[in-house]
Amino acid sequence: MSVPRSVAVVGAGLAAVSTCDALRAQGYDGELVLYSAEHGLPYDRPPLSKDVLLGKARREDILLRPEAWYGEQRVDLREGTPVRVIRPYEGGLELADGAVVTADRVVLATGGTPRALPVPGGDDPAVHLLRTWEDAERLRERLLPGARVAVVGAGLIGAETAAVALAMGCRVTLVDPVPVPLAAVVGDAVARALHERHTAEGIEVITAGVERVERRDGEVALHLGGGGGVVVADTVVVGIGIRPATELAEAAGLAVDNGVVVQEGQHTSHPHVFAVGEVARREGHRVRHEHWEAAQWGGEAAAHGILGRGVPRRGASWFWSDRYGVRLEVVGTMGQAERMVLRGDPHGGSFTVFGLCGDRVVAAAGIDRPRDIKAARRIIDRGVAVEAGVLTDESADLRAVLR
Repeated sequence: MSVPRSVAVVGAGLAAVSTCDALRAQGYDGELVLYSAEHGLPYDRPPLSKDVLLGKARREDILLRPEAWYGEQRVDLREGTPVRVIRPYEGGLELADGAVVTADRVVLATGGTPRALPVPGGDDPAVHLLRTWEDAERLRERLLPGARVAVVGAGLIGAETAAVALAMGCRVTLVDPVPVPLAAVVGDAVARALHERHTAEGIEVITAGVERVERRDGEVALHLGGGGGVVVADTVVVGIGIRPATELAEAAGLAVDNGVVVQEGQHTSHPHVFAVGEVARREGHRVRHEHWEAAQWGGEAAAHGILGRGVPRRGASWFWSDRYGVRLEVVGTMGQAERMVLRGDPHGGSFTVFGLCGDRVVAAAGIDRPRDIKAARRIIDRGVAVEAGVLTDESADLRAVLR
């Protein structure tokens, strides 16, 4: 396989920057262009729902790389340059201004767009989405002491935003139709403990869906389904997930099914196009991985694929979420578990759930249990058989399982 003379990366999130970083680290010496639809240097997104909203982080604090890095690594960053069409069969791209540029390989790192509230009035200006720096800036201006904030969606982003709004002195209502959000991802015990924490901290939690949004003299009314009544707020934040930004891939005729379908090395159905990050879904896997580490690893895998090299084996996936001063960490895929066992007391605030398939650990989720999660990740990666009694016994050293 010949080494391409030029690579175009479409998108400027972590997966995009990681791809560029990994290509240079592996000795790629060709032209490398990074097309960003946003203005300014690429930045990290997880802090948007935490320190940025709290006013603790400036944009320069969350940059993925300093400005000098792009020059040092000869990455041609094109800010404010959206790509309108990719033309893999012609070896090029069409930019939003109509210009056509060449590229031997294209990496789609277009990420996802936040799902809007699909109800009448869901597009009201008082209804906020949280995906970009500008989104966070606009929302932070609304999180004033005493302001009534309704958060729709109690997943990771919604829960983090609700916790931040409370810390800013807002009166917060959290609305979600699912009684125990995230149970499929972290297990029922951890999900329940996390969700109950909202009420303990003083947030009003309502289990219901939103049927419509109505503007009322400077305030917003959320009409809930199932006889849930009406929630009146000054500001509404919607955090109900993202949809993969597959428009470029679809228009180019690539295989798309809940994301751009990729194989090892992040190859798409076209040999000269790769996809990384939230927009990509590995063939044979039901879900897309939308967390930070997956974006980084995807970029590294794409670099190997572009250069025709074998992709290093990666271990179990891992992600985290912070709220109310506690940290959730999850490793592996809980959906693969046949049964779950507890280590620690859920009522004590700090505990771990292990997901087992036979005598193998396939996942673990913990609240303020970094040692458990670190050990679980190594146990999963090595495929070590473990007795459930060892996992539940807090006096047992999980590291001993690995010896």
